[in-house]
Parts: sequence; structure tokens; C-alpha cells
Amino acid sequence: MHYHQAESWGYYMPVRSMGDPLERVVRLASESAVVIFSISSCCMCHAVKRLFCGMGVNPTVYELDQDPRGKEIERALMRLLGNSPSVPVVFIGGKLIGAMDRVMASHINGSLVPLLKEAGALWL
Repeated sequence: MHYHQAESWGYYMPVRSMGDPLERVVRLASESAVVIFSISSCCMCHAVKRLFCGMGVNPTVYELDQDPRGKEIERALMRLLGNSPSVPVVFIGGKLIGAMDRVMASHINGSLVPLLKEAGALWL
């Protein structure tokens, strides 16, 4: 087992490195109310993390460029998204929301806040 830092929140999340990358994505996505798969140098990833933090949500962030098996996870995310850009990818309540375009569309049309409340990530 190795430890992976959840970026900017200062705690380490144990990440088991066994198994199929897609199964790993599903498992990690279901362990927290909001999970973001990210690359630390990606501006869109930074924007989506700031969006959630600005809303008062504390997402669990997996920085794939800091994970020895991050490329495998990135390929699994690309398969899930139909070969679109692989990051950022957001899961809320264990459900795939999608990449930045889907998150922003949900935010603009008003469906993001109810999803966050239902997942227990937002109380107000």
C-alpha cells in the first residue's frame, strides 16, 4: 500500500495499488462524497477544484501525476468518458458527473447543488 496526498487539504489517503484501474476508479469514487481526479498542473483541474471549494465543498482530490499508476487511471477515465480529455473528472455520491463541461453545465442549470446536498457534501 502506498499513500497519496489529497492535494491542498494536507492529509494522506491510503490507495491500494492492486486490481483493475477501472475497478480502482469506481472504488475511489465511492469512498467520498465528492471525488476529483486531477493533474496538478492542469488549469481546468484547478478551476474545478476552486469551484467546489468556493461552494464550501471539501472534495477528495487524486492527483494522477503524483500517483505511480496514475497513467493507468487516466486511461480508465478516458474509457469512461468516451475518449474525451481525461481530467478533471468529477464523481458526486459515487456517480460519474463527468469532465469540466458537464460540471459547469450542472452548475449553470442549477442541478449541481441538489446533487451535492444529496451526497452529503453540502448542507446549506
